[in-house]
Amino acid sequence: MKNFPRPVFSALARAKRQFVPSERRMAGHVPTLAITPVADGRTGAYEGNVAGTWRLVEKIYRSIVRNVRLPDGTPVRVVVAPEIVYGARTGALAQEYYTREGVSANIWVSRSWAYSDELMSACMGIGSSEWQQAAYGLNQTDRPGAVWLKAFTAAMDEKGRPIFCVYNPDLEREDGDLTPYVEERLLRFARCAAAAAEMRGKNYLSVGGVSMGIIGSDVRRNLLLQYFGMGSVSVDMVAVKGRMERGFYDHQELEKAFKFMRKNFRFDFGAGARPYSNDDLLRECIKMTMIVRDLMIGNPRLADPAVGKAQGFRADVEHAQGVNAILAGTQGQRAWTDLYPNYDLTESMLCSSFDWNGFRAPYLVATENDSKNGIGMLVANLLSGMPQLFADIRTNWTVESVKRATGKDISRVAPNGFIDKRNSGAGALDYALDVFSLVKGVRQMRVQEVADAIRKDRKLRQELIDKAIRHTTYMAAVLEYFPGDGLSSHYRTPGGIPMTAYRYNAVGEMLTCSVVEGETIDLPKDVADHISQVTDRTWPESYWAPRDMSSFDYMSRIGPNHDANSFGHIGADMITLNAMLRIPVDMHNVPKDQIFRPTLWDRFGGDDFRACEKLGPVYR
Repeated sequence: MKNFPRPVFSALARAKRQFVPSERRMAGHVPTLAITPVADGRTGAYEGNVAGTWRLVEKIYRSIVRNVRLPDGTPVRVVVAPEIVYGARTGALAQEYYTREGVSANIWVSRSWAYSDELMSACMGIGSSEWQQAAYGLNQTDRPGAVWLKAFTAAMDEKGRPIFCVYNPDLEREDGDLTPYVEERLLRFARCAAAAAEMRGKNYLSVGGVSMGIIGSDVRRNLLLQYFGMGSVSVDMVAVKGRMERGFYDHQELEKAFKFMRKNFRFDFGAGARPYSNDDLLRECIKMTMIVRDLMIGNPRLADPAVGKAQGFRADVEHAQGVNAILAGTQGQRAWTDLYPNYDLTESMLCSSFDWNGFRAPYLVATENDSKNGIGMLVANLLSGMPQLFADIRTNWTVESVKRATGKDISRVAPNGFIDKRNSGAGALDYALDVFSLVKGVRQMRVQEVADAIRKDRKLRQELIDKAIRHTTYMAAVLEYFPGDGLSSHYRTPGGIPMTAYRYNAVGEMLTCSVVEGETIDLPKDVADHISQVTDRTWPESYWAPRDMSSFDYMSRIGPNHDANSFGHIGADMITLNAMLRIPVDMHNVPKDQIFRPTLWDRFGGDDFRACEKLGPVYR
């Protein structure tokens, strides 16, 4: 037996508390996927399959490592079984290794027949009921991996253990790359499994409570825990005000941020008497932004006595920690906004892919503390690698209503109508431009590849920042609704951008999800200007039409007053991830051939609701 180091309790008792840095923004294990090759254990059959099996595993390994990353650019970890699994003991050795490595998802791979259940310890050894499982069997005639695949998935179905089955529609060759069909499903499984693992153990930070009676603001702790494996931490908005009044923030960063904002952005501070001077308003909004971020992920400078002494605050190790929040929401209205500036600048800057410190992964913050919309933003961000757009489902405009209002015929632009998606200046600034246009060859690329290309290229990152700033104006709030003032991001999202809308809905103690793909549209300028003037000209504008349905269908069937939106068509990924988490999808327009769910769903006639109800939430 290996000797594990024993703690020296006397030394631990003398140790001084400090801010312990983590390798990434938040503390937590990098999502780790396993690839488990299996083969027929009979002498001769095993030896005849070794080389071919490992070649197949290598292809899968390289594909996942090359293509699956977290929003901050971190590649998911991929580990491989120490040897091909062909019986109970080799399965147990793989399980021992995976436990040490922190694995949370597994892909079984075979090019041949293998024992499908008892000898592999499939449901008792490798993995737990929380693991995501997939299996890929090579489709050939001489090497019947597909025969093993069907026997194995049947065993998993019988035990009530969901598993995703990857089976190429046509016979495969082994002397080339993975087929596009197989690779896309393996990557979809890996992306979704990594997203599920990244959420687990992190927190939702609720800054405040319920905003204006909006049911989405009612943070349901048990739903977050049981469906997503997440915790939740609540702080009153006085926590923000207290830090502002006590100066508990990095004053040097405040000055850096103020100079950056003043130098780069256009501002319209409004006319007449206002609650704050222009510069004071901007400083207050920046303070709020920094403090919400610090509450989410912590700030080591706030734990440093030297920094505190120099800047005039009392360093505090506990309050410097943050709450390890992967997602937050700010109540704002009205308990805060009747008195103080709104959270629009806070939400727009944090949700964007840059700030005064440069390009970085977004900090996801939901407007009005709408946690159910926020959780969708988190899911879509993890799947796409892109910032997310929180929006009101403001107005359904039909061809007829536009013509009555403006005299213009938009039937060629939006024959089935469009949705005006805007919210009070909280939109991520990336939606002021078409990020797809930054990358060459984009029409052949998945949205995840576009995100990765931008992250890796300093020139593309700077181009994104420059264009987002150039197309954005921060405008003073309308005092009728925000007596405490505020600064709202105003821009107009270009047309022609593929964009997926989504929403999580609580129905009693159950969650459902709506996912609809569509595209932004370019309205004639005078039409867009009219809509802006009669709605709120200070807010960002995104005009979007769903695919294969009318805007009225979307407006009437979507649940609450908010949805969120992602660059790219990620509906298929969201359906797969929701199946992993046992959340039924109540509305979608994803083509049938793209839907990828566990084989167990087929045993329920493909009925998402029956399968999810039978299985229950994955973390219950």
